[in-house]
Amino acid sequence: MMAPPVKSGPRYDEFIQAEKVRVIDENGENIGVMYTREAIEQAAEVRLDLVEVSPNADPPVCK
Repeated sequence: MMAPPVKSGPRYDEFIQAEKVRVIDENGENIGVMYTREAIEQAAEVRLDLVEVSPNADPPVCK
């Protein structure tokens, strides 16, 4: 059995591996650090995906 193909590009929503992320909203405002699950839920409330834009930061930065 072959492994599924690796997706290139930024991680988003459930593919984000960090426990906590720094969140920047759609207007560029720094919301702060929160659990990834909470950030995904907040993005979904406004019909957006959470996208990891700086995975090497500590914590990773997401919009």
